[in-house]
Amino acid sequence: MSAVAPSLFSCNNVRVGVSGRTLVDALSLAVEGGELLAVLGQNGSGKSLTMHTLAGLRPAAGGQVFLGERDVAVGKRQDIAQALALLPQHVDDIFPATVLDTAMIGRHPHIGRFQWESARDIEIGREALAAVDLEELAHRDVLTLSGGERRRLAIAQVLTQQPRVYLLDEPTNHLDPQHQLDALRLFRERADAGAAVIASLHDVNLAVRYADRCLLLYGDGRWDIGATRDVLDEQRLSELYATPMESVAWRSTRLFIASDVS
Repeated sequence: MSAVAPSLFSCNNVRVGVSGRTLVDALSLAVEGGELLAVLGQNGSGKSLTMHTLAGLRPAAGGQVFLGERDVAVGKRQDIAQALALLPQHVDDIFPATVLDTAMIGRHPHIGRFQWESARDIEIGREALAAVDLEELAHRDVLTLSGGERRRLAIAQVLTQQPRVYLLDEPTNHLDPQHQLDALRLFRERADAGAAVIASLHDVNLAVRYADRCLLLYGDGRWDIGATRDVLDEQRLSELYATPMESVAWRSTRLFIASDVS
């Protein structure tokens, strides 16, 4: 009998905490290629800390995170970055650079120490800018971009990285409704093409529309995970967000709204 291949991305008994508080306790999950997992929870529930922990950028208070068979806590960062990309919630630009040069940062894990970007690398960067509707701004100074344009550039940068696993911390930050949909469509397409996508979201209805599964973080160590259609309901979401949530029929599914009726 042949051995079962490891999941593309997984964690086992991971504990995430800060200042003596346990936000997420004993988190175990596996995400395969072809899947988009949405992470939902209130502000302060540990979504960003969990994303950084899963990326190996901060130590877990317990447990392990694996990229295939590789423990991300001990692997060589360049090797990990070739296969895993993190989109942080906030990006700061200190020095002037063009939009294209900023997108090209995503190619750095694939380029040797003493090498320059190849014509193919530049083509990949331009394709990523086109995907987020920034191709015409390729030679603009990044410091002149609006907040929404800069967020789209950050998305282009992780697309340029071409990883197998995307960890996205609130990818729709600063985006208008149309660009929110465009961004989630892009990552849905990456998942459908075989990547594993984990995205923390504030809008539960974007999760309804694009996520295969949802991970709910309650901020006190507890968590739920399951198929989107099964785990998202009025009772769980009302507890998750500490406010009454009601479902409404929309096309062939349900959407959720915060209610002022307690």
